[in-house]
Amino acid sequence: QVQLVETGGGLVQAGGSLRLSCAASGRTFSSYAMGWFRQAPGKEREFVAAIRSSGGSTSYADSVKGRFTISRDNAKNTAYLQMNSLKPEDTAVYYCAARLGTLVWRLDSEYDYWGQGTQVTVSS
Repeated sequence: QVQLVETGGGLVQAGGSLRLSCAASGRTFSSYAMGWFRQAPGKEREFVAAIRSSGGSTSYADSVKGRFTISRDNAKNTAYLQMNSLKPEDTAVYYCAARLGTLVWRLDSEYDYWGQGTQVTVSS
């Protein structure tokens, strides 16, 4: 069982940056692949980024590639999402997710554990 808590959301102007953190409980964080998803009002939840359990491989949605960076610190049981050059269309609730395994997964149905979400609002 893994519990996830996201922090770091907030209000930022377009072009600004935020770093989201996802703190995980448990002693086997390094066995879990991590993902970030987001859901804007009236839209379906969508994939943002994912990282394998070791941190050696990542994947990004085309809409954030080159602007967002996913990383993890297994010693701190924490995953991160660094978001730069933010746009109003990045406004959403951001969720981190976890699943056992060593690969990178892009579908939300492939994840077993979810955080409560953190709001990111980008003003124009």
